[in-house]
Amino acid sequence: MTGTPGQTVGPFFEYALAYPGGSELVPRSDPGAVRLFGRVLDGAGDPVPDALIEIWQPAPDGSVVQRAGSLHRDGWTFTGWGRCATDDAGQYGFTTLAPPSFWSIAVFARGLLDRLFTRAYLTSDDVPLSIPDDRRASLIVGREGAGYRFDIRLQGEDETVFFSFPGYRD
Repeated sequence: MTGTPGQTVGPFFEYALAYPGGSELVPRSDPGAVRLFGRVLDGAGDPVPDALIEIWQPAPDGSVVQRAGSLHRDGWTFTGWGRCATDDAGQYGFTTLAPPSFWSIAVFARGLLDRLFTRAYLTSDDVPLSIPDDRRASLIVGREGAGYRFDIRLQGEDETVFFSFPGYRD
């Protein structure tokens, strides 16, 4: 079988892939609820207004949700997965629970042939030692109020570290 050429993804996320409640992994009223939020920026530091961010995470106790229906939002069940489109200022935000060490993040945006994978770590101690010291800061969230800020820079100065997974292909 011959492979087909890649095509860029988007810019159709906000109206085609986002869904009601997709950014609320728990309701805002949950006593453990926190916000994970930030901006997606291009190489010039300008906002990317039509990106799509997905997160996967374990519960605070480290357990991983392993049941069907992660798209279903019933108002109380933690699903461990969420999706959010960026707004005109490149901002995204999730209502979720704090994981033990990191959120796994996928970024879809126009101009990308494949999604990008990164992680948002709670502390520098959680970042793998294989990440060079001068790049580690791009993977660490900042605390702001009752939430965590994680800006994603697609390229350029302070580019976010992105991971590859050998053998993985969309």
